[in-house]
Amino acid sequence: MKKVFVFFALGGAISFQLSAKQYNINDFGATADSAVLSTKEIQKAIDACSENGGGQVLVPAGYYQTGSLVLKSNVDFHLEAGAVLLGSRRLDDYAKLKPEYVSLRTQEATIQLIYAENSENISISGHGVIDGRGNGFPKLTWDDEGITRPHLLRFITCNRVTVKDVTLRNSGCWMQHYLACENLQIFNVQIFNRNNFNNDALDLDGCRNVIVSGLIADSDDDGITLKSTSPKLCENITIAGCVISSRCNAIKLGTETNGGFRNISISGCVVKPSEIQATPFFGREKGIAAIALEIVDGGVLENVSVSDIIVDGTESPIFIRLANRARTYKKGVVVDKVGRIHAVTLHNIRIRNAGKTGCSITGLPSHPVTGIRLSNIVVEQAEGGAREDISAQIEEKAAEYPEATMFGTLPAYGFYIRHAENITFDGVELATANEDARPALFLDDVKNGIFGKMELAGGKETKAAIWLTNSKHITIKESVLKGQTASFIKAEGDNNREVLVVNNVLAGALHTFLPEQQSKNVVDVGNIKQK
Repeated sequence: MKKVFVFFALGGAISFQLSAKQYNINDFGATADSAVLSTKEIQKAIDACSENGGGQVLVPAGYYQTGSLVLKSNVDFHLEAGAVLLGSRRLDDYAKLKPEYVSLRTQEATIQLIYAENSENISISGHGVIDGRGNGFPKLTWDDEGITRPHLLRFITCNRVTVKDVTLRNSGCWMQHYLACENLQIFNVQIFNRNNFNNDALDLDGCRNVIVSGLIADSDDDGITLKSTSPKLCENITIAGCVISSRCNAIKLGTETNGGFRNISISGCVVKPSEIQATPFFGREKGIAAIALEIVDGGVLENVSVSDIIVDGTESPIFIRLANRARTYKKGVVVDKVGRIHAVTLHNIRIRNAGKTGCSITGLPSHPVTGIRLSNIVVEQAEGGAREDISAQIEEKAAEYPEATMFGTLPAYGFYIRHAENITFDGVELATANEDARPALFLDDVKNGIFGKMELAGGKETKAAIWLTNSKHITIKESVLKGQTASFIKAEGDNNREVLVVNNVLAGALHTFLPEQQSKNVVDVGNIKQK
């Protein structure tokens, strides 16, 4: 009986696909001529398909020019191999649409090439190309994305959405914006978006129940970005098996965070430099951050896992930031509290050719990030920092736009951690390709930290591999120091408490702590030092 049930279930699915009615846009008057505008004809095919119970709108091989199209329920918009849908270069060919849903970026009419709102069972499929030709829309003001520069895809409050197999190119701003959508699947999509400002590859904004896999993206701005520009959280999201090139942040949760992020799994991805050489609109040639996790406008970031990531390049590969920009999503709504970052795991990540800046995990005074666990992480930093970088004053910058380079060169070549609690490093290796005078770790106002099984590089100019200030309940154990330093740890000031250093191999260090720092507040047990 079980086999019969499976047979009929599969037979039913195949029967449905074969019986779905097809609407060829050529039958509605669309012209395969890149000089002829076919907006009305293509829209007629979409409308007819939806009004007659749904099916497939077919874009056959050829070049078709169009302005704004509105995708409707039960429609599969299918571009066969050889089909190229070209966005019009005329602003007047784009419909100004104001959605019902209120968010930061929907309170005035916006323009987009393909739009959907309150629709269900919709898809874009096939092995064709959608090219927005977005370089024809100059940036006029700071916030003109979607106003005078169109998005390529924008879906709002839609349910059961699939985008698969297509190639998306050259949007006027963000390539794809999915706002408050549910049950969204994005499979095997190729993206190239490096022809204008704000050229993100993918923006998931307050969406629930999402799977993204097989994405290959090359973007001038952020790559795969989760946002929360309304009270709705991004939650229950899986991102896997993607290859990302970005001049800004390859994988980013932020910047807008009014609701936040919960139950997010990101795994099996590669972050690498773009193979295309061109002048950046934003960012840096090799990227700013590979993984950026941010809460700055209230909201929460919790139960997030990032694992099995390969990173080549980026200036500051890992950036975790809790702050208080407090930007609201609409007038009259006040963000009156600092958000929360809690329960984040980064596992099995290998980074090479990182820039000089260093990585950072930072909260605010009385508002620490909590429950951050890093395991099986390797960071190889290609450039070298100087001794004066250690004493640089790192401002709080609580209200500033969060970016991994916002603090300048950090006091550590590996990780600068400030205002944090319950931090665990397990099997973290930090290395430098060139001489770097900074410590591998700099802890400032860190409480309840366990740092074990690490491999840390030292150098002739390095005073200490780990720098502590204003920190307590810190355990550093079973780690190996490679290279020579005066001491393994420098405990700066008189406010460090209950620091346990046990069973480390410190053959390159003369001391565990500098002799004058030995006190009842630090414990040195079983550490093997230079003789």
